[in-house]
Amino acid sequence: MKKYQTIFEQGDHQWAVITRDPEKPDYLIDTNEYLVIQGDKAILTDPGGMEIFPEVFSAINTEFDARNILALFSSHQDPDVISSLALWLDFNPKLQCYLSWLWSSFIPHFGGNADTFIPLPDDGLDIALGRLRLRAVPAHYLHSSGNFNLFDPVAKVFFSGDIGAALLPLGEDDLFVKDFDRHIRHAEGFHRRWMGSNEAKLDWCRRVADMQIDMLCPQHGAIYQGPDVMRFINWFSELQVGSGIRR
Repeated sequence: MKKYQTIFEQGDHQWAVITRDPEKPDYLIDTNEYLVIQGDKAILTDPGGMEIFPEVFSAINTEFDARNILALFSSHQDPDVISSLALWLDFNPKLQCYLSWLWSSFIPHFGGNADTFIPLPDDGLDIALGRLRLRAVPAHYLHSSGNFNLFDPVAKVFFSGDIGAALLPLGEDDLFVKDFDRHIRHAEGFHRRWMGSNEAKLDWCRRVADMQIDMLCPQHGAIYQGPDVMRFINWFSELQVGSGIRR
């Protein structure tokens, strides 16, 4: 079962993660969903696929009233990211969804209408959540041609989507990375194949290295924290990606 765990808390400002499910079927990729809370309102990042909607919804409601989720943040277009959209809209038709403008006519195939979507320009956008200002950070071609991360400069938490993702074997289900060198072996193949541009990768690494990030939170696998954040950025900058092209 998925569980709700708080990873940052300062007054009425929180980040929570709906953790990976050790009991999930083998045919489904495991995912993390993150809830950014300010006061009694929240934004949910990459809410997941329709197959896991009941577990995500149930886990959230153990600690937070899902009626107070104002919006979804979709890093890109994949079904494990956003195919639960129609089910979320059945629950709350007023929910809005932030996404790249590139996918604003594709993701509606999962549900919603013109009022549902807030297209993000390529350069990104500030997103208001009460008095909090989150930043949609461009990460184009790092898995998807229209791709965004989400940065909270107050909590210093960076939702990185598929960047930093690791496909962990059974039994390795720690919430945070404990041994970077051991962990990163489970990320290497994924990044070589799924990240499509070395130029985009280096641009992202340069920009993100200048941010003050305490936690880098991927959609798959464990969370990088403290020195492991910069270890990951340096590792990624040196990795040759785009291995699907044969030379």
